[in-house]
Amino acid sequence: MPKVELNIIALANSESSPGNYVIILEEATGNRRLPIVIGGFEAQAIAVALEKMKPRRPLTHDLFKHTLTELGASLKEVVIHGLIDGVFHAYLLCETSDGQLMEIDCRSSDAIALAVRFSCPIFTEESVMDEVGILNEESDPSSSSGPLKSSASSSQSSASFKDQSLSELETLLESLLSKEDYEQAAKVRDEIEKRKGNK
Repeated sequence: MPKVELNIIALANSESSPGNYVIILEEATGNRRLPIVIGGFEAQAIAVALEKMKPRRPLTHDLFKHTLTELGASLKEVVIHGLIDGVFHAYLLCETSDGQLMEIDCRSSDAIALAVRFSCPIFTEESVMDEVGILNEESDPSSSSGPLKSSASSSQSSASFKDQSLSELETLLESLLSKEDYEQAAKVRDEIEKRKGNK
């Protein structure tokens, strides 16, 4: 079955499923998009890796990555291969230390969270795109090739933190990371990077 390579272009609150999030994937060489609704914990696991944040203790997906790496295995690619009763199904394609390939069944959100950590490609079957892919008629080049657009990086951050000094923001960032409040930590980190870039 032909495969389609996908890029992550957005992670935001889901309007159709309040309390959940939607991750939007777009084909690398086309303008079809694949939206997948995921839960808050799953969205956080993906956002932490995309934002390159360093939790004080390993999250579950970090643990899985470290375990595979220590065993000499690597993640070659992830494939979202089907939609059954409204649920996306995926598998990990891993290579062992002796060169053997193995497929591991998993949730699509876990597959994406691990793909980001391993910097490996994300694919879907052509049949999945044919069934539920959405044509992006706007064809906005900035959204298809740019970095992830996340609700965690909203423009509200500069207004919220403008009265705090750089050192206060860095202390706040450490505190938020220790509490595992990664959404707020991303906003603080963005404000810190913005100020340092202006120096």
